[in-house]
Amino acid sequence: MDEIAKFKEEILKDYPRLAKESEFSFACHPGVPCFNGCCRDINIFLTPYDIIRLKKALAITSGEFLKKYTIMPFDKNLKYPVVMLKMEENENKTCPFVAKEGCKVYADRPWACRMYPLGLASPRQEKNAAEEEFYFLLQEAACKGLNEPKKWTVAGWMENQGVAEYDEMGRDFKYITLHKFIGIEQIFTPQKIEMFFMTCYDTDKFREFVFGSSFFNRFDVDEETAAKIKSDDKELLKFGFQWLRFALFNEKTMKIKAEIAEAKKEELSDRQKRHNGD
Repeated sequence: MDEIAKFKEEILKDYPRLAKESEFSFACHPGVPCFNGCCRDINIFLTPYDIIRLKKALAITSGEFLKKYTIMPFDKNLKYPVVMLKMEENENKTCPFVAKEGCKVYADRPWACRMYPLGLASPRQEKNAAEEEFYFLLQEAACKGLNEPKKWTVAGWMENQGVAEYDEMGRDFKYITLHKFIGIEQIFTPQKIEMFFMTCYDTDKFREFVFGSSFFNRFDVDEETAAKIKSDDKELLKFGFQWLRFALFNEKTMKIKAEIAEAKKEELSDRQKRHNGD
């Protein structure tokens, strides 16, 4: 993880910053000498939407996917739980989804794979850095696709790779992970870290939590929303992000039922009276 931190620092300091209209040359196909070479011994951080797409493509639960295909790195500098794709335990440490003919889950490949050879930097995560995000080109000597004559703009490449839906689904996740309160020990307790992980990554377990607990007795959720999140993973994830904003940052993204709010108010009032000796 120290290497990743150094790489981020190098990007912010030395890499040319690309705009959406910036051009670059790239193509990836079986005729390129390094075809599939980038799909090994690599750190691929998975977004919540990546996991939804992949577990659906594989016809398994989120829990099964996490257990079989991911690892969770631990580092003192991490502000929230992250999930990485687990490489195979072979000599080349290949991606579990790569075959001789290419990616076996290409239609549902992760955001990072769609973006390559581009990266996106969020300087707001760094102290004393500019606010604007920027794109950069991963200039790797092993990648012969960068020598191909096909030209792209950043925007054109992202459209071609179907990045827009991933960006849309990642917007609320980014808001949460860049929040000023994220990672503060007094707020981000072990219980809330576990809740963050379940809501973002183990969506099937989060659905069980919502429908198998007293959740609907405490929160005012309309029937249409309840029906959507019961069967639609995308809607459930969007709902989960709203729940996290409420639970982690006390934002008004969820509506507590009136009777629950009143009972809580009375409880706080009684507690205050006892504290004052009344």
